[in-house]
Amino acid sequence: MNFWKSLGRIEGGMASVGAGLCLFAMIVITVISVVGRYVLQQDLVPGAYNLIERVAFPLIVFWAVPMAHREATFPRFDMVVLALSPRLRRGVYVFVGLVEIAIYAVVMWYVLRFTWQGIVDDRTMQIGADFWPIWPVLVMMPLAFFLMMLEMGRLVWNDMRGEREDPPSSDNDNVSAAF
Repeated sequence: MNFWKSLGRIEGGMASVGAGLCLFAMIVITVISVVGRYVLQQDLVPGAYNLIERVAFPLIVFWAVPMAHREATFPRFDMVVLALSPRLRRGVYVFVGLVEIAIYAVVMWYVLRFTWQGIVDDRTMQIGADFWPIWPVLVMMPLAFFLMMLEMGRLVWNDMRGEREDPPSSDNDNVSAAF
């Protein structure tokens, strides 16, 4: 099996199963918390807000971002680039991709340092009255950035070889909708 297809399956699993389960957990926790608070007049899920804010929501984001980048669902403004000649357009795509990789490499370096220090210090977060270890959430951040950098590297490689498929553009105006 192709490396990129395998990577796509991993990203798809993280986004659909992982983020989907987190979203489902957020909904269940919120409903139980609201019912407990307003119907039963007691807190059924202590620390529900902290659990959603510090665990579920970050996991949704970090698990879904690599797949969103792979599928080109990020908003893009291509009006100027599509007006360029194909050769110049390729150069712009390569330059922008290399800048993105450089920025994500710097961010990943600091995220790795932060994650490693959190693991070494046995950093915890308060959920209700208890303290939970934060490392399971922290480990997902460098993984997501690594997957993003792999995808950006693939795009730069395809751009250098001239294999990028341009987004669909309208014939009436030169604006593309890459959503």
